[in-house]
Amino acid sequence: MDPRINQQARLTLITGPARSGKTRLALQWALNLPSPRTYIATAQGLDAEMADRIHRHREERGSAFQTIEEPLLLSTRLENIKQPCSVVVVDCLTLWLSNLLGVAGEEGERVHKKFDELMASLKAIETPVILIGNEVGWGIVPENAMARHFRDLSGRLQQEIAQIADQVILMVAGIPLVVKGIVK
Repeated sequence: MDPRINQQARLTLITGPARSGKTRLALQWALNLPSPRTYIATAQGLDAEMADRIHRHREERGSAFQTIEEPLLLSTRLENIKQPCSVVVVDCLTLWLSNLLGVAGEEGERVHKKFDELMASLKAIETPVILIGNEVGWGIVPENAMARHFRDLSGRLQQEIAQIADQVILMVAGIPLVVKGIVK
């Protein structure tokens, strides 16, 4: 692990491309903290491949985390963490946004309201939180309006979180790069 990463930060955003090691880093980091730990999973097993992926990830985490599966009500879940825990890992913001768009369609006002609720929850929570999100805007401009809308919302969400985060880590090919942080 990069020695510049501050494991005592209250709010951390880990971002980067798909399969870059974001979740691995977050779990490794969280396992260095005492139990209990909470993992909020936003993925939905809507097809066989995703259901299998979710099952594998559950097995990888084992009993080291209390897992809460929440595709939509992320703010509510963060606010309702009653038991003391050393860390909350949220995996992932990009899937959460996709889920919101699936329910709200392109109704920006509903999605922006959910962003505002999440920001308020993150500002209020005292437990350290590690948020994971994909950088989706580094490729080509998508050909359809919905995909462009998703890309734009994803960028906005991560910018807003990065502004209030104590540290932001960019994962590139399994290597964490500190973009914003509190150096130990």
